[in-house]
Amino acid sequence: MADPSTTPPLTRASVLAAHSLIKPYIHETPVLTNTTLDQLASTPRTPEELQGTEWEGTERPANPKIRFWFKCENFQRIGAFKARGAFHAVERLKQTEGLEGLKKGGVVTHSSGNHAQALSLAARENGIPAHIVMPTISPPPKIAATKGYGANITFSGSTSTEREAVTREVIEKTGARLVPPYDHPDIILGQGTAALELQRQVAASLSTSGTTTTTNRRLNAIITPCGGGGLLSGTALACSDLSPSDPSTPGPILVFGAEPSFSGADDGRRGYYSGTRIETVKSLTIADGLRTPLGVYPWSIIYERKLVAGMYSVGEEEIKKALRLVYERMKVVVEPSAVVGLAVALFGEE
Repeated sequence: MADPSTTPPLTRASVLAAHSLIKPYIHETPVLTNTTLDQLASTPRTPEELQGTEWEGTERPANPKIRFWFKCENFQRIGAFKARGAFHAVERLKQTEGLEGLKKGGVVTHSSGNHAQALSLAARENGIPAHIVMPTISPPPKIAATKGYGANITFSGSTSTEREAVTREVIEKTGARLVPPYDHPDIILGQGTAALELQRQVAASLSTSGTTTTTNRRLNAIITPCGGGGLLSGTALACSDLSPSDPSTPGPILVFGAEPSFSGADDGRRGYYSGTRIETVKSLTIADGLRTPLGVYPWSIIYERKLVAGMYSVGEEEIKKALRLVYERMKVVVEPSAVVGLAVALFGEE
């Protein structure tokens, strides 16, 4: 991977520069809305609905007013936002290492699927060999898709420690350059480009719909899923240092993270409120893309710089309910990891 000391500073300006660099390779994905989900999120839950939850007995259930804007990165290349970070990392490596040098050893990463596919695609489009370390429990469709992009796959255990150990072995054998799935500035800056587009797309939509007041013509908040923290920290950077003169960002945008709570997968939330980053996670949550611990670089943005306003978690049943709602009400197919933020907004009394 590019030496972190040579990477651009972790700022909104660097996210803007990253977007310019990867724009030829990515899709500007659509933003969808859904009135039914808005109404569900804006309706207080009944005492019956809260029975059996940690909020059972709450006298005054939460009563927010929410309008959702869904940034549909499931329509991105390879079906996930990970394409943004992978293409940015490869483009930065081409600048620092040279394309011919990369073609000799290739690139390597460890991933349960989406980053694996993204790096495989970015490498293939540049004629670079891709070596991918995947947990044996990775979903078969993601394994097949990664192979379809021409990657050389090596299997490992499911924990981050096991993945990283096998990755080091591959590097020793091949000389490949590591492109980590989330814990590197180039990845973070690439992932943050989705939030840049979302800000502009929402502002443009509100403008054309006749909504002109300052408080209503922009996003008030963004909530993103959080596994290793690349997307969340990149989103936080994209929402920092906003210019009042920019029509797409005339005011502050709060950023929140969402995680599954099953079997300790909410390491980011627990670390955020305890003040100590949790370095190991071993969970088989249905949200398989979020089974990793928060990385060092994301932690520095999320917690140390306080660019994330809060972290929340939600259970497996709530994730399944949100997944079903997206399919039935929006007619959109997404993976469980993608709806964790929606589940928090729909079912989390916090």
